[in-house]
Amino acid sequence: MLEASSNKPGEAELPPIPGKRYFTIGEVSELCAVKPHVLRYWEQEFPSLSPVKRRGNRRYYQRHDVILIRQIRSLLYDQGYTIGGARQQLTSEEVRDDSSQSVQLAKQLRSELEDILRILNA
Repeated sequence: MLEASSNKPGEAELPPIPGKRYFTIGEVSELCAVKPHVLRYWEQEFPSLSPVKRRGNRRYYQRHDVILIRQIRSLLYDQGYTIGGARQQLTSEEVRDDSSQSVQLAKQLRSELEDILRILNA
């Protein structure tokens, strides 16, 4: 698979998001390079992050949750925002078009298309 270069120096490439409906906290932890306890903390700090909870209070994240977590991670770790600043930034982004999410979806689509092309060429 071709590796897309990162837009920012030092920003790690995260793995593509699989085409599943629900993800466990462990899977999201690996997809977003964030430990599970951090994800649970972010649920308290960011009201828009609310995974589905089922039996035994187990969390199940959907695709939009994973994209939101990647946005939060980028704001906090790559762009240097505080928790409050990231929360404010996300709130203001909800009002206008979110280009970061579009970029993430485009990267995912490109990755899937490259996989299809590789299969067709084989």
